[in-house]
Amino acid sequence: MGTKANKEKNIIDNSVQEFQQLMMQYDCAMLEVKTKLEVLNKELSLVHSRNPFESIKCRIKSQESIIGKLERHGLDFSIENMEKELNDIAGIRVICSFPEDIYMLVDSLLQQDDIILIEQKDYIKNPKPNGYRSLHLILEIPIFLTNEKKHMRVEVQFRTIAMDFWASLEHKMKYKKHIENAESISEELKYCADLISQLDRRMEQIRNRIDSHTTYKSSGAIKSE
Repeated sequence: MGTKANKEKNIIDNSVQEFQQLMMQYDCAMLEVKTKLEVLNKELSLVHSRNPFESIKCRIKSQESIIGKLERHGLDFSIENMEKELNDIAGIRVICSFPEDIYMLVDSLLQQDDIILIEQKDYIKNPKPNGYRSLHLILEIPIFLTNEKKHMRVEVQFRTIAMDFWASLEHKMKYKKHIENAESISEELKYCADLISQLDRRMEQIRNRIDSHTTYKSSGAIKSE
């Protein structure tokens, strides 16, 4: 009886260790992508005299969230299913001021030869029916461990400040139960999403006018008398 209990304990201990090892690898992959984005932010801010993004947030899914997502897909909780079926265990959210900056960052990031693009969904150009806007990338990136090189997947979401504010409010509503007039609120949120999109474009146009005027002056086209 004791031998059987010891075997079961060893199986559990090995499973826990294997799970912790995998989560560490996801964390390392997330940090690799975060570092790449921060380097691009420094370089592009020097070239364009502004930071392409305002903030960057990282998160690793909890074990409870992983189990819940696998169950919703009708899958058992296992290391194999985690690696094969889930692309968002490691996640990064990049908050930019303007849509142009999102596309500039994405283009620069995808040009790096150690990044493999698995999937790209552009909900900025093609919003979801509820008004959600964001650009999603699933990337595969190598991490270098003591005894191996391993490719890991990381999800990166790019939003403007206004898009992120909207998504935060919509997320709260989605997980609140028994909200009165939920359909009316959803319609209002969709209306606000359209306004936010217009605001982003107008602010971008104003920024570009300011930048073009500054460039024109610095080129010497306008000289003081």
